[in-house]
Amino acid sequence: MTSVPAPPVRGFVHHRAVFALFFLYALILGAILSRLYDMQARMGVEEGALGLGLLGMPLGTQIALLFGAPLVQRLGTRGIVRSGLGVLAAGQIIAATSTGVPLFFVALTLAGLGIGLVEVVLNLEADRGEAELGRRIMSRAHSFWSFGFFASGLAGAAAAGLAMPVWLHLVIVDAVALAAMTLILRDFRPARSRLVESAPAARFVAPDRFILVLLAITLSAMMLEGAANDWSVIYMRDTFSPGAFVAGLALAVAAGSQALMRYFADPVVDRFGPRAVARNLLIVLGIGVVLVTFAPSPWVAFVGFAAIGIGNGTLFPLAVSAAAQRDDRPSAESVAALAQTSFFVFLVTPPLLGFLGEHISLRACFAIGLPLVVLSLAFVNRLAPR
Repeated sequence: MTSVPAPPVRGFVHHRAVFALFFLYALILGAILSRLYDMQARMGVEEGALGLGLLGMPLGTQIALLFGAPLVQRLGTRGIVRSGLGVLAAGQIIAATSTGVPLFFVALTLAGLGIGLVEVVLNLEADRGEAELGRRIMSRAHSFWSFGFFASGLAGAAAAGLAMPVWLHLVIVDAVALAAMTLILRDFRPARSRLVESAPAARFVAPDRFILVLLAITLSAMMLEGAANDWSVIYMRDTFSPGAFVAGLALAVAAGSQALMRYFADPVVDRFGPRAVARNLLIVLGIGVVLVTFAPSPWVAFVGFAAIGIGNGTLFPLAVSAAAQRDDRPSAESVAALAQTSFFVFLVTPPLLGFLGEHISLRACFAIGLPLVVLSLAFVNRLAPR
């Protein structure tokens, strides 16, 4: 492996395009998650059955991660983003028209295929953008993902308050997002790889010891981010009955606080180092879990969701950077190994929590995150110092 130099001026345009693509990716993905309150009512099912339907998304994602490598090589970054976001949008619109769990599951499996195609490609582009610019941008790239979820949360709350059909809401959001994506990709040029890699990554990239450590560090953040995305709105409805619009704001609060944390995180990490930043954010994450679990009012719950968003803000971006910058294996393999494991946690655990929420309460679902925060704290010293 040898280093490949790249002109820094090109990265100036490139990283802004990557930021915009992260935003549009999350805007599409978050649209249906912001309306799960209404989808549950439409299908007339309990949390456990809804969680079973949601398992289609991680299934599709893992299929794409396992078998999509030849397609990635054939289509390239622009082709993968274009086709992946299109498939994601189509799957979610089909899911929005379903009246039963089986079709909901199948449609979200299709949507998950789009997620798996886009996830690794955008993270690699962000890492290569860092190499071209000579400074960190990974957390800021993921902040635009969070801004996308924030916008989806606000749009979902407004659409629910107006009693807009879920399918119509998704069609409008997806049409705007896909049109914007087309404009961005028209002049987009992928960044050069950090390394010359002699062979493509395997279909399944087994996590080695280092990747398992990174997974332990990010486990609590991925689980709680996914839980907030999937269940925060329904948690508010079942716990406090505040009305559709106020309940829908829970997702926006969690995503908005996460977005702000990620946007300003890179210079903080440069100054204090990944280890110190991750340790302090895990403490904030634990405080958020406690507040949501025992919240006596909607406003305390909102503060808890904001703390969860801040606390989980930079852990995954830091792990992606650590995986991509290894010099003992191709960066694509390291990022794929981390994505296959951590994104599986992000998508699988929240649906499974639906069964717990149905038989105990959604407060208990968030309480499970506390021992995972302790686990992450136990391994956080394995991150690089400043």
